Amino acid sequence: MAPIKMDGKALAAKIKEEVRTRAEQLSRRPGLAVVMVGEDPASKVYVDGKKKDCEQCGFYSEEYILPAEIAQEELLGLIEELNSRADIDGILIQHPLPGHIDEKAVVRTIAVDKDVDCFNPYSVGQLLVGEEGFRPCTPAAAMRMLHEYEIPLSGKNCVVVGRSNIVGKPLALMLLAEHATVTICHTRTRDLKEQCLRADILVSAAGRPSLITADMVKEGAMVVDVAMNRNKAGKLCGDVDYDAAAEKASYITPVPGGVGPVTRAMLMENTLLAAQAHQK
Repeated sequence: MAPIKMDGKALAAKIKEEVRTRAEQLSRRPGLAVVMVGEDPASKVYVDGKKKDCEQCGFYSEEYILPAEIAQEELLGLIEELNSRADIDGILIQHPLPGHIDEKAVVRTIAVDKDVDCFNPYSVGQLLVGEEGFRPCTPAAAMRMLHEYEIPLSGKNCVVVGRSNIVGKPLALMLLAEHATVTICHTRTRDLKEQCLRADILVSAAGRPSLITADMVKEGAMVVDVAMNRNKAGKLCGDVDYDAAAEKASYITPVPGGVGPVTRAMLMENTLLAAQAHQK
C-alpha cells in the first residue's frame, strides 16, 4: 500500500494564509529584518524566498547584504540598531557566516524578543524547561506536519538521526514534550540500523544523502526527512532513500516539498508572535 505523501507546500500555504489574516488585525504590519554576510548564491536564494514570504503575509521586510569582510563589531552594531527599532519585530541572520565572525556572539546579541530563529541560548533554555517562547523553525515545521496529519505521538518510539543545536536536539525536546519516547542518534551511532528499526516515527536530520535506506525503516513507520542535500548529480535530496523507503512507510515527507516550505512558514508565524507581543 502506497504511503501518504506529506505535502509541505500545501501546509505552508495554509499557515501563511492564517498568518496573513491574523497580521491584518494588528495596528501595524509585522517587520522582519534579514541580514546576510557575503554573496553566497544558495543563501541569496533563501533570503529572496523569505522576502517573498513576507510579501505574502503582509509583513514589512528589510534586507541587509553585507560584505564578507565586514568587521564583527560592525555586524554587532547593526544588530543592536535593529534591536532598538520599534518597526522591526524579528531579526534573522542568514547562516553560514564567514570564519572571522563569532557566531555565538552574533546570536547572543539578538534581542530575545526578536529572536525569531530561536538561536539565542535564552530562547533554547525556554524550550528546554517548557516555557512559552519561540521554537526553532525547522523542528517546529516537522512538528506541525505531524500535527497536520494527526500522527499520534504519546507513547510512540521516535528516533531522531541528527544532534545539531538547530534541528536534532530541539526536535527531540519538542517530541518529549508531547510524551513520545525519544532516541537521538547520529552518523557515529554504531547500531544505527537497529535503532532506526525501532522507530514508529523516524526523523532524519543528519545532512548525508542516502543515509537512511529501506532496510532501516520499520514496516508502517512514519518517516520525516528534514535534511536538504545535493546528490552527486547536483539534485536536491534528503537523507532518506525516498523511493525505497516509501514502500515500507505509512507516511513520508518528500525532499524538496516537505519540511522545507513549512520551515519558512514557521518563521513567518514566529515573526507574527513577536509583533503581537510588541503591540500589547
